[in-house]
Amino acid sequence: MDFTLQHIVTIVLVLLLGLSAGLCFTWNNAVTPGIGQLDDIGFLSAFQQMNRSIINPLFILVFFGPFFLGLINLYLYKNASNTVIWLLIFAIAIYFFGVLLVTIFGNVPLNEILDKTDLGKASIEDLKQLRERFEDKWNRLHLIRTISSAIAFLLLILTLLIKK
Repeated sequence: MDFTLQHIVTIVLVLLLGLSAGLCFTWNNAVTPGIGQLDDIGFLSAFQQMNRSIINPLFILVFFGPFFLGLINLYLYKNASNTVIWLLIFAIAIYFFGVLLVTIFGNVPLNEILDKTDLGKASIEDLKQLRERFEDKWNRLHLIRTISSAIAFLLLILTLLIKK
C-alpha cells in the first residue's frame, strides 16, 4: 500500500482527535470525580498543579492539532463525495466550537482565576468560595468538551468508512 499525503494527514488527524477525545473522557470520567472527593485545599491544589502541568508542547499538539489537520484534510479531500466533505466540516466545526472555543473562553479563564490564587494564604472560607465558584462551572464546560470531542471523533471515523 502506498501512503499518500492524504493518508498520512488522515492517520495523524484520527490519532490526535482520538487522543484529545480520550483525554477529555478520562478527565470527565476519572480525574475530576476523583479529585472532587478531596477537601477544598486538596481539590484546589491538585487542580492548580494539573493545570500547570498540562500546558506543554505535546498537549498543545494534541489539543490544537485536530483543528488544523482537519482543515488540511478538508482541503486534501476537496474532491471527495459530498457526504465525506460534510462529515469533515461537521467534525471540524464541532471540535472548534465545542472543544477549542469552550476551553479558551470558558475553562481557561476559570483556570487563570485558580492559578492566580495563593492557596497557602487563603482562609478556609476563601477556599470554599473559590471551589464553589470554580468546580461546577468548570465541570459543566468540560462535559461539553467531552461530548463534542467524542462526536467529532465519531464523525471523523465515519468519513473513513465512506468511499471517497
